[in-house]
Amino acid sequence: MIETASESPVLLDVRDLRVVVAGASSEATVVDGVSFAIRAGEVVGLVGESGCGKSLTALAILKILPEGVARIAAGRVEFRGRDLVSIGERDMRAVRGAGIAMVFQEPLSALNPVMRVGDQVAEGILAHERVSRAAARARAVDWLRRVGIPSPESRARAYPHELSGGMRQRVLIASALACRPSLLLLDEPTTALDVTVQAQVLELLDRLRAELGIAILLITHDLGVVAGSASRVLVMYAGRIVEDSTARDLFREPKHPYTRALLDARPRVGERRGLRAIPGSVPDPFAFPSGCRFRPRCPLAAEPCAVEPALLEKDGRRVACHFA
Repeated sequence: MIETASESPVLLDVRDLRVVVAGASSEATVVDGVSFAIRAGEVVGLVGESGCGKSLTALAILKILPEGVARIAAGRVEFRGRDLVSIGERDMRAVRGAGIAMVFQEPLSALNPVMRVGDQVAEGILAHERVSRAAARARAVDWLRRVGIPSPESRARAYPHELSGGMRQRVLIASALACRPSLLLLDEPTTALDVTVQAQVLELLDRLRAELGIAILLITHDLGVVAGSASRVLVMYAGRIVEDSTARDLFREPKHPYTRALLDARPRVGERRGLRAIPGSVPDPFAFPSGCRFRPRCPLAAEPCAVEPALLEKDGRRVACHFA
C-alpha cells in the first residue's frame, strides 16, 4: 500500500485542532493543537497508545464526537478547501459517506444488529444518491462481492451476528466505500481480527485503494500495520503529534524517544528477548505533566524538558523533542 502522493493536491488539511472533554468540574484538552495534511491518494498512518487521542481526532474530522462529552474547541478541518468545523449539520451529512467515510474498530457494535447487512450497505447509497431501493440493494450486493464476501446475494440477507468477525469488517468496508468517498478513515481496522484475517483485510484495502484512488488515514497502535501500508506516519502522544515523517525515514531513523520506544516494543520474529514495554502509561488528560508530556517515561529526560518542545520541521520531518 506504500505510495507517495507528493504531487497530489491536498485533500484534507487539519490545522491546530483542539478537542476537549468534560469532566466532573472542568474540561480537559485531549487533542491539542494537532495539524497535518493528507493528499489525494495518500496513505497516512496515525499511531500511538490507547488514550492518546487518535480516535477522537477522526471523530472530530467527521464531527461525530459524543454529544455533551466532547467538542471541538478550536482549529480548522478543511476538506477540499472547505472548513468542516464551520458548516452546519445538514451540509456535514452530505460530506459523511460521500466525501469522507469511516470504518470503526469493532464491527459488531458499529453494525445495526437487527438490520440485514445488505440493507445497511444500501442505506448509505440511498442517503446520498437518487436511486431506487432495488438499485441500491443491487449495488450493495456488488460491493459485498468486491470486498471478497462469498455468495454475496445470500450473505446480504444475513444479520451481523451470523457473520464472522472478518466478514463483518468487510461489510463495514463495503458500506464505507459504497458512495465512493475520496477519503477513508480506518480506526484500528484489524485489532479484533486474528493475524491471518488481518493480512487479508489489509491486502483488500490496498487493492481497493489502488482501484478507487482514495486517500486513507490509518489509525492504529501497531506500527507493524503501518510499516507495509502507509507512505507517511504521524506519531501521537497525549493529544499531540510528536513526530511526522515518511514511513521509510521513521522506521530507519526514528527521531522522537517515544517513536523509538514504540518500535523497540514490537515483537521480533526469532528474538528470544521478552517484550520491551514502555514504562508507565499515557497520562490522564486532566493531569498532564508540565513541559514535555513524555518526560515522566522518557530515558532522555533532562532539564530542558521542563519546557514543552515545539513541533519543528527539519529536512522534511517534524519532531517535538529538545534532543531530536
